[in-house]
Amino acid sequence: MKLQQNQEANDISIIDLTPENIVDFGVCGYKNVTRHLELRRKIEWFKKYYHLGLRIKALVSKTGGYQGMLEYIPGKYAHRPVVADGFMFIHCIFVGFKSEFKGKGYASAMLDACIKETKDAGMKGVAVVTRKGPFMAKKDIFLKKGFSVIDKAKPDFELLVLKFHADSADPKFNIPKLESHSDGLTILRSPQCPYSVKNVDKILETSKTLGLKTNLIDLATSELAKRSPCAFGTFCIIYNGKILSYHPISNTRFENIMKSTK
Repeated sequence: MKLQQNQEANDISIIDLTPENIVDFGVCGYKNVTRHLELRRKIEWFKKYYHLGLRIKALVSKTGGYQGMLEYIPGKYAHRPVVADGFMFIHCIFVGFKSEFKGKGYASAMLDACIKETKDAGMKGVAVVTRKGPFMAKKDIFLKKGFSVIDKAKPDFELLVLKFHADSADPKFNIPKLESHSDGLTILRSPQCPYSVKNVDKILETSKTLGLKTNLIDLATSELAKRSPCAFGTFCIIYNGKILSYHPISNTRFENIMKSTK
């Protein structure tokens, strides 16, 4: 009832994005296709994986505009280094570019819809990787829905699962070692996360100024993302075999990290 009242008061709608309407609503806060390369990359990626089961629910207010999303995909195609075949996998969930849209039950409503769709599709359950801090969903909302922590990865990633059948095999992390990224600076990014475009371009300029040997790897497919040495999957910065950042960071943050490594 509370959610319904808030929906009426704020004129909120939960909209299923499709290859036909995604340009009208944008994604992750980006709206201008002409101006934002990160949005164009995200849309191209979305269209590629939509027919493989990728779905995005957008939370839209007539008064406040785009205010949140839930993105999920069959585990076989998850852009995370996990083994989760037969499960639906949640890439990301967030609500509230504006504070008045937070704490109103919208994230819970989108998650409920995802769970129902997964059950209706006859899948084994729903999985998600969580972590405290930016760019990752915290685990609290999932625990309230009955998810359980079934695996962990360094430094503080957790794999949570809601199983529909107790005898289903648990999903798990499958993270490769860093041996192939031991020389110089390596940046891995995927179009799944649109925040990895502008900042990376600036970081590449800075690395050139610092005289660093730099390798940019675009994780264009789920197969490549699953080989990431970072549990976040779609972004990682590695320097001489050590992970410097597990999620997109600003150029200023990168500069500070590099100063501290010397």
